[in-house]
Amino acid sequence: MTVGELSGAVALVTGGGAGIGRAICLDLAAAGARVVVIDRSDPSDVADQIAASGGESLAVVADVTSEQAMVDAGAAAVDRFGGIDALVNNAGVFASLASGPFEQISVAQWRLAMDVNVMGSFLATKAVVGAMRTRGGGRVVNIASTTALKGTADLLHYTSSKGAVLAMTRALARELGPDGILVNAVAPGFTVSTGVEQNSDHVAGMRVAAPGGRVLKREMVPEDIVGAVRFLCGPSSGFITGQTLVVDGGAYFH
Repeated sequence: MTVGELSGAVALVTGGGAGIGRAICLDLAAAGARVVVIDRSDPSDVADQIAASGGESLAVVADVTSEQAMVDAGAAAVDRFGGIDALVNNAGVFASLASGPFEQISVAQWRLAMDVNVMGSFLATKAVVGAMRTRGGGRVVNIASTTALKGTADLLHYTSSKGAVLAMTRALARELGPDGILVNAVAPGFTVSTGVEQNSDHVAGMRVAAPGGRVLKREMVPEDIVGAVRFLCGPSSGFITGQTLVVDGGAYFH
């Protein structure tokens, strides 16, 4: 493992077991971070892959919608590594959500999007902020979406949840700035992740259309996002907070 810009830092990544989260975990580890991989399904394979590359990692099975589970995950990170420096709120639902006119969205689907995408980020951040204050500061990186910037139709539940994540990013940046905790967001475009692959029929139209709307006319993959996340977790972004960094190949200029 090459010593990198995050050498010695402790980073928690929710939804780290697959797709975008997995790519983020592997990249942060490659930059020298000790990574706590959190997922509702056992993410031990990601932790094992990091260990095989010479890094340090901890796999935690936890549901981000459970307050106690997030508290326990934060405590496990502190017990294992002595503190917490960064949190990446990546866990979310997208491809499995039913799309269509807003009046056809069920209450259950609306609540699912809000519980995982918004409540999950709130609970994870709440669980780690005390440890970050003890450390003298930290970084929170929220994974948002360009849907909230464009106002995407037929995905009101998802778009609204990611809009809430953007608002949370800005409000928390002001609230936590005096503690030296920087809060930023990364807004990816349509990404061919594990969830998209598993729901290929459901999101086929979006997958076909996405590359045509970009300056860089190809599919976006999880590895396209990791550099922005690493930057916001690292020393080079030490005077940046409350911001949203769009990573979408030039589909939306922000």
